[in-house]
Amino acid sequence: MSIEVAVIPAAGRGTRMRPATRVVPKALLTVIDRPAIQYAVEEAARAGAREAIVVVDLDAGHLVAQHFSLEGPLPGLEGVRVRPVVQEEALGLGHAVFEAREMVANRPFFCLLADNLVRPGHDVLPALAAGSDHGRTSVVCLRPLDDDMLSRYGVVATASDVEEGYVELSGAVEKPGPEKAPSRFGLVGRYLFTPEIFEHLEKAEPGVGGEIQLTDAIDALGRAGRLRGWVAPVDMLDTGTPEGLLQATIVLGRHRFGDTIDDVR
Repeated sequence: MSIEVAVIPAAGRGTRMRPATRVVPKALLTVIDRPAIQYAVEEAARAGAREAIVVVDLDAGHLVAQHFSLEGPLPGLEGVRVRPVVQEEALGLGHAVFEAREMVANRPFFCLLADNLVRPGHDVLPALAAGSDHGRTSVVCLRPLDDDMLSRYGVVATASDVEEGYVELSGAVEKPGPEKAPSRFGLVGRYLFTPEIFEHLEKAEPGVGGEIQLTDAIDALGRAGRLRGWVAPVDMLDTGTPEGLLQATIVLGRHRFGDTIDDVR
């Protein structure tokens, strides 16, 4: 089954990237020559998505629409419809995803966090689709985490051994820390959800940080026995910090420009 729609939450304040985000929305900070959000849309398009719903804050809505439509479609995205949705209040990642529910309707969908970029040649969405039982089971991308990272990521509870990259999941906890972590596998910003996720988001109460957490809805899917994980073979690139943005620029720059980057002094 082809997954035709992707949701890309990109409405965060970008406080770790200030002062740049005082004048440029986080979603439009560039990596080499294009905003991080464009990399996410391109990734979804490579996996077969023909509609990308980008959830942004009020200040970024018209800028995102302009970026993807001014002077016609961007190269490689000619068959993709990009639809901005404004999250009027910053109530959390789960709330941002919930804002896309009307456009998604009753379809399974990819969800990509624009802060996290895949390394060249390591797309993960096709593996999520392959493990989704033709779009009937939600699948989340995982990576093993060191102890010092367990307080920064959502962490899943496993219900089986890892087999050919896939693992059955029974729940998830947001930023538990090493003492309370149910495993060492963390959620890393790539998901395939069935529409059932919206039911859990609608009922979700504020969680960690007083926000509606996507991890809490993922936990509900796991408790219902309808959640699977796929362990990615390599880490992703985190553009949400200055050092992460620099690393992403170097990695993607080397891929595009080769040894030219190594010669820079």
